[in-house]
Amino acid sequence: MRLAVGDPAPDFALPDATGRIVRRSDFATRRLVLYFYPADLTPGCTTEACEFNDELAALGHLGTAVVGVSPDPAARHQEFIARHGLTFPLLSDLDRSVMRAYGAYGEKVLYGKTVTGVIRSTFVVGPTGLLEHVWYGVRASGHAARVRAALAATAGAS
Repeated sequence: MRLAVGDPAPDFALPDATGRIVRRSDFATRRLVLYFYPADLTPGCTTEACEFNDELAALGHLGTAVVGVSPDPAARHQEFIARHGLTFPLLSDLDRSVMRAYGAYGEKVLYGKTVTGVIRSTFVVGPTGLLEHVWYGVRASGHAARVRAALAATAGAS
């Protein structure tokens, strides 16, 4: 099941790298970029995380926070954050239940073979709890800038 713009964003309550529970409702007064990625410390995921980190100030000016979600445990997130100086929360979805709720886990084609795994996906959750932007199967490189541009265009239109 895939979500679309205008759908209600599924709730979540997941631990961050320190064990603190982060909820969707924690971002009720602002937009949230919620992105799902396969694994910490891998080339594509590192590129994506570092690019989102580079865009944080610009996204903040647009009233938007960023949160990354993977099936990695807190200790792995801590290493990833420390190694790359990441300044936004990374959440652990160990049982992949939140990923499934967002349609970010399931069958995908990897190197010509159908496998089951994390589908690199990004969602912008608006302050009303509705999805404002949805991207599935994204390419890591340049994606954060595309998200920022989409949010800037939306802000300019309102």
